[in-house]
Amino acid sequence: MNQKLIIRLGGAAVAVFVLAYAASPLLAARSLVQAAKTGDEQALERQVDFPAFRASLKDELGERMVAEMRKDDRLGGLSGLGMLLAPALVGGAVDAFVTPQAIALMVQEGKAPKPDLARVEPEAGPKPESQKVRQSWGYRDLDTFAVTLTRDDQPDERVSLLMKRRNLFGWKLAGIDLSKPE
Repeated sequence: MNQKLIIRLGGAAVAVFVLAYAASPLLAARSLVQAAKTGDEQALERQVDFPAFRASLKDELGERMVAEMRKDDRLGGLSGLGMLLAPALVGGAVDAFVTPQAIALMVQEGKAPKPDLARVEPEAGPKPESQKVRQSWGYRDLDTFAVTLTRDDQPDERVSLLMKRRNLFGWKLAGIDLSKPE
């Protein structure tokens, strides 16, 4: 009788642990989105790993800029120079504008970041139905959880905010994925 009770309690403890482990990114992502929607800068500062987020954004924007330069035939031989200078230009802009306000606006608007995001205020009032931001949430791997934002009026553009596991149950926004959906 005691052995069955111990086995049941052990099984219940394992089930609670697995449930908490699997649900922890959902709670963290929900908290991040709520803080962004309300403009709670202190909460955003606690939930974002700014150095890691800036590095990820620099990589994404740099890749996007290089891809655009390769497609643009008008640049001719200057595209190589542009590709060399792109990381420096992107890096300075990202360092200047990645703030809690910029992240909040990115979540609210569902748009890829631009250097002027930190200075632009969101429009007051309810959004038109065509500008609603849809959210989808899911694991990328055991230590990466994505909150993907898609606008109804721009379904081909998406912004995936990547939350990374920091300890057993802790998560922080530490990356971004601006790739096109496949």
